[in-house]
Amino acid sequence: MKFQEVSNNLEEVIGFIHSKELNALAKEKITKDTIDYFDNYVSPGWLKYRKSVSTNSAVVEWSDHDNICEGLYGEEFIDCLGGFGIYTCGHRNTEIMDTVKAQLDHQALHSQELLDPLRGYLAKAVADITPGDLQYCFFTNGGAEAVEMALKLARIATGGRWYISTVGAFHGKTMGAISMGGKYTYRVPYTPMVQQVQHVEYGNAADARKAIRNLVAVGEKVAAVIVEPIQGEAGVIIPPKGYLKELREICDEYGVALIFDEIQCGMGRTGTMWRCEAEEVVPDILTYGKAFGGGIMPITGIICRPHMWTQELVDNPWLLGSPTFGGNPVCCSAAIATIKYMIDNDIPGQCAAKGVMLKSGLESLMEKHPDIIKAVRGIGLMLAVEFSSSEIGYSVAKGLFARGVMTAGTLVNAQCIRFEPAAVITDDQIKAVIERMDAAIIDTRKEFF
Repeated sequence: MKFQEVSNNLEEVIGFIHSKELNALAKEKITKDTIDYFDNYVSPGWLKYRKSVSTNSAVVEWSDHDNICEGLYGEEFIDCLGGFGIYTCGHRNTEIMDTVKAQLDHQALHSQELLDPLRGYLAKAVADITPGDLQYCFFTNGGAEAVEMALKLARIATGGRWYISTVGAFHGKTMGAISMGGKYTYRVPYTPMVQQVQHVEYGNAADARKAIRNLVAVGEKVAAVIVEPIQGEAGVIIPPKGYLKELREICDEYGVALIFDEIQCGMGRTGTMWRCEAEEVVPDILTYGKAFGGGIMPITGIICRPHMWTQELVDNPWLLGSPTFGGNPVCCSAAIATIKYMIDNDIPGQCAAKGVMLKSGLESLMEKHPDIIKAVRGIGLMLAVEFSSSEIGYSVAKGLFARGVMTAGTLVNAQCIRFEPAAVITDDQIKAVIERMDAAIIDTRKEFF
């Protein structure tokens, strides 16, 4: 294809983007092109994989607001998927979006050489809202990248080489992050990976202690224990009370860095700004992401305690990493506006209160359909429903989708679907979700029983 032809095609696409209203022919073309191009240029298995979507008529998303996603033809979905935790402040939050637009009016990306002020302002704000003496920030673009920085920092700071992770864990899909992962499906195709990783039972601090003690006994040094304060992809698993505190004590005893991965459970979603606050535990390194960019821009990162930022890093600031777009001005502006919005509107408090209402509704469905729903778990607006089988879970998810409710499957435990709506979800929307899920379960019962 000649470049001019490509330009002409893209001119049409740019026209779609600039259009305030699309006509019927444009909508038909966009839908047809989207299905074709996903199959032939994005991922040939994607449409089949999205079970809740592929078995219904294709829906092409085009706009969103508050806790609603809209399709090209005006289809409305109450969003209980939440972009896997991205939209805690809602879709296209106007306060955050206005700040990003204002930043774009004078600068988008940084020069890479001069000092970009928003990175400093954001780092100070993150230090102010995180617990304990967490202080030094490093900003990245995606969650897995943040985990990579945390793993590298732990080795630099401690001199250790081994990592302790947990069964059922999910920390991303880059090479180091997937090495920490706790499900074989995502590890086996890439083995051997980072070799010095030992997986222990989640929620069992004694298991972690034993692993570290045995490694030390044979002359090995452990760099870090990495753990999600609540396991997300495993099906929203909350560990026993005291687990995080005991891990902190073990790490202190052996000189091991403690990494909390709060990319999904942090930023207010579970009722406190950070989940580790619930047990009053301060990690050595905290990772954050998902909702950090306010559902507007992609930005993630880590924050660490002062002793982790060694002289080696002071002498060579590029040693840990140098992501081209990490901490760029337009993304920092989104994160700054997000933090302010969360504080001013008590987003953690909203997540806590609305989570009680949503969880109560889901539990009422479990009481009504005990043969279909095995468990309801979670806290705040990080909830999961576990079904009696994966097939039943898929069927209910499809039924919800057909009724205008999007939910999130899990990558590690396929019997679960997650509910991670925005904190701006209304009481009426929560009631509607429960009513529509009840109807979806009734249809599933007819299919399987």
